[in-house]
Amino acid sequence: MELTYRPRRLRRTPALRAMVREHQLSSADFIYPLFVHEGTDVEPIGAMPGASRWSLAALTGEVQRAWNLGVRCIVLFPKVAEGLKTEDGAECFNANGLIPRAIRQIKQEVPGMAIMTDVALDPYSCDGHDGIVSPAGVVLNDETIELLCKQAVVQAEAGADLIGPSDMMDGRVGAIREALDDEGFEHVGIISYTAKYSSAYYGPFREALDSAPRAAGSKPIPTNKDTYQMDPANAREAITEAQLDEQEGADIMMVKPGLAYLDIIHRLRNESELPIAAYNVSGEYSMVKAAAERGWIDERAVVLETLLSFKRAGADLILTYHACDAAEWLRQG
Repeated sequence: MELTYRPRRLRRTPALRAMVREHQLSSADFIYPLFVHEGTDVEPIGAMPGASRWSLAALTGEVQRAWNLGVRCIVLFPKVAEGLKTEDGAECFNANGLIPRAIRQIKQEVPGMAIMTDVALDPYSCDGHDGIVSPAGVVLNDETIELLCKQAVVQAEAGADLIGPSDMMDGRVGAIREALDDEGFEHVGIISYTAKYSSAYYGPFREALDSAPRAAGSKPIPTNKDTYQMDPANAREAITEAQLDEQEGADIMMVKPGLAYLDIIHRLRNESELPIAAYNVSGEYSMVKAAAERGWIDERAVVLETLLSFKRAGADLILTYHACDAAEWLRQG
């Protein structure tokens, strides 16, 4: 048989494969999500094996562990005490609240670690929505943005490096950029949840924070987030969202979830020169963990292949609960 080109020539040895490998994973690609709470214990999360809610006393040790493994950014999510949740979520801009204290602590004890925050009302809302819910059961856009700007400024004052608006309100990136600049935080970046879909993959996360939508008295509460998060059927709409976020001043754009939306990551990569992040969300994480616990898959191989798929699709950064495990596996070679 006469073949002009044999692709297998460059697959023949590990050295040759390494020479022509198109994409590489690094621990510096990862952003490590961490759940924090006011308690004194480290609480394992039942739906997310290997993940926990961290007390402030234990949080720094986990951040230091991530730093030692080469992870250079973490993102903080609060489990807010029930008594602090209100219809307007005002606890979100309490300068002495859980997240500002966590930021200040980390900056003092692991000063090199970049800190990303979450900007949305759902952890702080008794309604469980990312915005203010009107008496008629409508999630209000512009009124919500006023509170998100206050939240972002408080987080920046505490020392956050990246503000992450996850709420999907229209116009919030531009408003937050203006609010940060007005308060002298021009150096603080915005990593926008640009294409955040109304997905079934978020269930374990909502258990971790107790942040799912819920009824409160007689007010009608939407049972899902379909009116502000994106329809999973839509792809072109993600380009519109990306164009708006870029115009409004986003520094990094994110796609969430990641694994079921690799096509969206690729579309954004082709449309923008900004860094693109993919969120390897809780449902994706938990499915891998459950299958691995049953011996159905090789956890290490599946995780690394999954993370590599985000890079191949065009992501520069990956938010993943696997961050420390993956960094350790990469170190081992």
